Amino acid sequence: MNEAAPIGSPTRMAKHSLVIAGHRTSISLEDAFWSGLKRIAAADGRALASIVAEIDAARGEANLSSAIRVFVLSRLTRA
Repeated sequence: MNEAAPIGSPTRMAKHSLVIAGHRTSISLEDAFWSGLKRIAAADGRALASIVAEIDAARGEANLSSAIRVFVLSRLTRA
């Protein structure tokens, strides 16, 4: 049986729509990564869309959701 993770669970997938590089896009990430991305945006004093646009511009051939996960993991585990 494959049930969705409960609301508030760090593994629950959530889709958010953002405007990046002048176009609207939807990104699906686990709640834990959305929370981390929001923490980073708040700490940097930047809009979420601004950070995602920066990640998008630097990701090369990588999937955007994957690039965001790597960015969040890297930022939150820096010493």
